[in-house]
Amino acid sequence: QVDLRESGGGSVQAGGSLKLSCEVSGYIFGSCGMGWYRQVLGKERELVSKISPDGTTTYADSVKGRFAISQDNGKNMLYLQMNSLKTEDTAVYHCSVEGKIYGKCGVYNYFAQGTQVTVFS
Repeated sequence: QVDLRESGGGSVQAGGSLKLSCEVSGYIFGSCGMGWYRQVLGKERELVSKISPDGTTTYADSVKGRFAISQDNGKNMLYLQMNSLKTEDTAVYHCSVEGKIYGKCGVYNYFAQGTQVTVFS
């Protein structure tokens, strides 16, 4: 059973930094894409960043140059370093890994419960 456990959320002043961590278990780490989503109440969940099995990373335009996704294969950990935070980054952040059906990744996703990030001015 896939289990995703996040840590690192909190409140920070604009311009500050936070690092989110996600411990992944019950999953073949790196077998499919892994990433971070965020959601603001009343809005759709959006992809913040993703790392593919080959190490390719993608970012939402709104976070490019400020956020960095990384992974530690030995520890089955996924990270999101968030720098130069803005008030509009305030959201619940969810760690996510792609499921695989018949060898195809991304047919569905597993999501962690979420951790609140609040950026105040």
